[in-house]
Amino acid sequence: MLLPRKLLPWRRPAQDAQALAGRLLRSSSSSFDPDDDDPPFTRVPKLPPRAPSTPPPKPKALAGKIRPDEPAHSDLPFDFRYSYSETDPTWRPIGFREPTRFSPFGPGRLDRPWDGTAAARVGDYASGDERIREEVLGEPLSEEEVAALVERYRHSDCSRQINLGKGGVTHNMLDDIHNHWKRAEAVRIKCLGVPTLDMDNICFHLEDKTGGKVVSRSINIIILYRGRNYDPQKRPGVPLMLWKPLAPIYPKLVQNVAEGLTFEETKELRNRGLNSPPLTKLSKLEHCFFL
Repeated sequence: MLLPRKLLPWRRPAQDAQALAGRLLRSSSSSFDPDDDDPPFTRVPKLPPRAPSTPPPKPKALAGKIRPDEPAHSDLPFDFRYSYSETDPTWRPIGFREPTRFSPFGPGRLDRPWDGTAAARVGDYASGDERIREEVLGEPLSEEEVAALVERYRHSDCSRQINLGKGGVTHNMLDDIHNHWKRAEAVRIKCLGVPTLDMDNICFHLEDKTGGKVVSRSINIIILYRGRNYDPQKRPGVPLMLWKPLAPIYPKLVQNVAEGLTFEETKELRNRGLNSPPLTKLSKLEHCFFL
């Protein structure tokens, strides 16, 4: 005789589950009241289709305007040029590769006229410029302060560094220097390429155009100090160039005809020099040594 299998306590027969579900349905139907404010199930009415609406017009951003309402004004006492250290203002070009009416500062964005090579200053700012620069620099730094600045900014992993390339001291570089001076006392400038041949010229234009002081110069590394009384809120306004202007056309350094000679005489002397025997021959290393 087989004994009935004992049911586990967590197992229930299917009949008990069906009975429980029936009781729950009967209790919910009996407790439903149409006047109840919060019935258990409420049919959500379908929303009517939304009429297509036109998006509101976007306001025109003032910063994105090509021609501002008023041109920018700057009190810097020098003419604005693309490069200050690699160009000579005394040399006048004989032609231009682009119309001079196209200013690299943008149309109507600067109150200085562009003549193809520079934006000349308006008025005379010579009076008081040197006195203001001395007030910003303050008292000269002591040897201990100079040594502390050099030790802080001389390393190659310095975050306050600007690379100076073949363009030399460019106009937009002045704004970069003042941006670094907001949070640092000095900026490290690393010179590369052709400008390193005349570092005195680079140091002169950095001090003259920014108003700072070169406190250290080691080979091609320059540390430019902003001054004791420098206030970032009163920094001079430097309007940015929107693009690099094309270089003008200058006269040739080596003329086809020497001064005081005719073309035939110059050609004869040139051929005579080319056909004459060389005095000596230099190798590549000797050539570099003599330079």
